[in-house]
Amino acid sequence: MDPDHKTILEARNLRKVFGGLVAVDNVSIAIRKQTMHAIIGPNGAGKTTLFNCISGLYRPTGGRIHFDGTDITGLGEEALARLRGDKVGIVFQFFHLLPSLTAYENILVPMEIAGVADAFARAQDELAAVGLASRMQHYPAQMSGGEQQRVAFCRALANAPRLLLADEPTGNLDPATSDQVFGALMELVRGTGMAALIATHNMELAARMDRIVRLDQGRVV
Repeated sequence: MDPDHKTILEARNLRKVFGGLVAVDNVSIAIRKQTMHAIIGPNGAGKTTLFNCISGLYRPTGGRIHFDGTDITGLGEEALARLRGDKVGIVFQFFHLLPSLTAYENILVPMEIAGVADAFARAQDELAAVGLASRMQHYPAQMSGGEQQRVAFCRALANAPRLLLADEPTGNLDPATSDQVFGALMELVRGTGMAALIATHNMELAARMDRIVRLDQGRVV
């Protein structure tokens, strides 16, 4: 138990099986607020499946998941969707931006849906923080892959989540931009009660985080 309520997420003996394939095998991890955890490992190690279990997109085959002290393992789909909308930000490997909306609108719309105060100013500030102040009115098709990735990053932070799950969030960024985006994220994590779990192949990035968790064949090694 965590009497000080500093643990945002705790997964215990998490397991996910697809047919005969064990994708996540008895993984336990605890994530405290204001910390950044790196998940590393080869392709197919189970990183994305672990993320999907933690976010409620997949139901684990075994184990328990506690979010802010509440067991969410048996929640229904509607309750899990509310959890993702209210407390979890997700950056996917593929950006999933709405092509008919500008970069600014892709961030503003989820903020407005979530009832975020000062949504207009916050959307502008987030884009400026990742170097996209001059690209706010551009559509995804008018932007590079790296620019789209930064917009997706900002959108994941639109609801001021308790936990950010990011799957290779700097994979399409050049080193200077990667450093800028990571610096902005680190500042946000340290300055708020948020935590971040980041899957990455970038060992320099991983080394700057509070903890590194290595997965191989679904297990922590």
